[in-house]
Amino acid sequence: MNTVLVTGGSGFIGRNLVRELALRACRIRCLVRPTSRVRHLRKAGAELVLGDVNQPDSLAAAVRGVDTVFHLAGLVAASGAEALMQVNGEGTWNLARACASQPRPPVLVTVSSLAAAGPAAEGSLRRESDPPAPVSDYGRSKRAGELAALAWADRVPTTVVRPGIVFGPWDRLLLPMFRSIATLGIHPIPTFAPPPLSLIHVQDLVDVLVRAAERGTRLAKRESGPSVGEGYYFACSGRYVTYAELGRMIAQTLGRRHVFLLHLVEPLPWLVAGVTELFARLSRQPVIVNVDKMRESIQPSWAASPQAICEQLGFSEPCSLEQRLRQTVDWYRAHRWV
Repeated sequence: MNTVLVTGGSGFIGRNLVRELALRACRIRCLVRPTSRVRHLRKAGAELVLGDVNQPDSLAAAVRGVDTVFHLAGLVAASGAEALMQVNGEGTWNLARACASQPRPPVLVTVSSLAAAGPAAEGSLRRESDPPAPVSDYGRSKRAGELAALAWADRVPTTVVRPGIVFGPWDRLLLPMFRSIATLGIHPIPTFAPPPLSLIHVQDLVDVLVRAAERGTRLAKRESGPSVGEGYYFACSGRYVTYAELGRMIAQTLGRRHVFLLHLVEPLPWLVAGVTELFARLSRQPVIVNVDKMRESIQPSWAASPQAICEQLGFSEPCSLEQRLRQTVDWYRAHRWV
């Protein structure tokens, strides 16, 4: 892994990955849009290529001559399912096709989501060999991206990584939770029975991504169909906590002795999500609190097994979940985010 292309390098996971690749002395190229924040990419010595995964003509120059592509660009929330499909599904198709057009196609590591696989049954762990069953528009769009990558897997060596909830430096998605607990001592919970969650610190995810590029199994197309689970990896901690337990853990790391767990009684969470989504559609500004995310929050379990990344990639958690949360709080405080 010498010359690397990163899509989504200006995002939360991307900037952490670019930093790690720079430490490894890789030659880094980043696909960026005119509106992307690129100061940290320039500081890391990355070559910038203007383009977009939904602009196929811009991708040929981006993938030319690279040996590895990390595909992180995507939408977590949008004003509708079509926008999610366009970026997460069609965008992955365009990138994989561009990789396939090269004389020596690069290794493609595409970052999907646990949502693409779907929830686990209560009391069990979801494994890579389980058939995908996404329950949200977001999950279906990420699954579409996986299938798009699979369509080109006979020409492009491809591995799919499915992270759980990612947290750590530069994360703004979970930041409101930290701030609510830090300033108000309140942790809203959208259900009385929050499911167990799979989490991973961003630095651990970066480690998994690099390992997947270097030694991961690849998606395989066969006449009888793809081998279920081959070329897929769940990226998560072996510790599963509910949303309520996560709030208590964050409160402890913040130095709060108590946190008020505000369980929202149905149908209030749906009403809040619906109203928020309505305003988002009117303003054309996507929000993370929406009906689609409510569909995910009421599932029995989001616990996935890290067995494959441990056994096949040699990954092991260097720190406990509590330590990773402490590091995140310390970073937030150092940067005055909380």
